[in-house]
Amino acid sequence: MLHSINEYERPDPALVQRFIEVARCYSASCIFADVQGRDNVMHSGIKPIYTAKLVGPALTVKLSPGDLVDPLKALEMGRPGDVLVVDAGGETETSVCGGLMGGLAKNRGIAGMIIDGAARDVDELRDIAFPVFVRAITPRGTHTMFSGRKDELSINVPVTCGGVVVCPGDIVIGDEIGVTVVPRADAQRVLDLAREQAERERSTREWVSQGKTIEDLLAQFGRI
Repeated sequence: MLHSINEYERPDPALVQRFIEVARCYSASCIFADVQGRDNVMHSGIKPIYTAKLVGPALTVKLSPGDLVDPLKALEMGRPGDVLVVDAGGETETSVCGGLMGGLAKNRGIAGMIIDGAARDVDELRDIAFPVFVRAITPRGTHTMFSGRKDELSINVPVTCGGVVVCPGDIVIGDEIGVTVVPRADAQRVLDLAREQAERERSTREWVSQGKTIEDLLAQFGRI
C-alpha cells in the first residue's frame, strides 16, 4: 500500500538559510543539542558515510519494517534543500539508498539523506558528494519500486529516526559528530539561542588559541 501526503508547508527559506549560517561553526550538532537541553539528538549509531555537514528541512519517509523498498517516490516530491529523513525501522541488513538513488536525489537538489537503516555504494555516494547518514552499511539491496511491488510507503508523516520523532518541516542539523533535530514550531527560539552559543564558543576558542590556561578562562568568564 502506498500512502503519500503530497506536500507540506515548508519553513521560510530565509529561516533555513540562517540555520545554515550558524551551522558553519564548529560542532554545530552539539550547539543545537546544548541549547535544547540535550534533547532531540539522534542515536549515536547514525553517522555520515563520509565527513559532511547537512542542514535543511525534513521531508519524512516511513518504510514498511522487514519489507523495505527504495523511497524513490519521495524524490518526486523533494525540493532543493530538502533533507530526506527515512524511518527504515532500524533495519541494518537491507540498504534503502545507494549510488543511483543518491545521484537522482542530488540532481533534484535534495541536500542529503538521514536513514535509520542502511545504505550501500558508499564509495559512489562519496564521489558524487551526496551526504548520507546511516546506522549501517551493507551490500544487500531492497525490492526496487521499478519491480512493481506495492509495499507500504508513507511520505510527509511523523516518523521516528534514531529515536527522535521528526515531523515534516523540522530542521535537521547533521555533521561528523551526529544529528540534531529542531522542531519547526520552536525553530526561531532555538536558532537565536544557537547563534548566541556559537558566538560564546567562538570567543572562548579565540581566547584559548592565545595560549591561555584554565585559570585564565575561569578568571575571564567565570565558567566555560
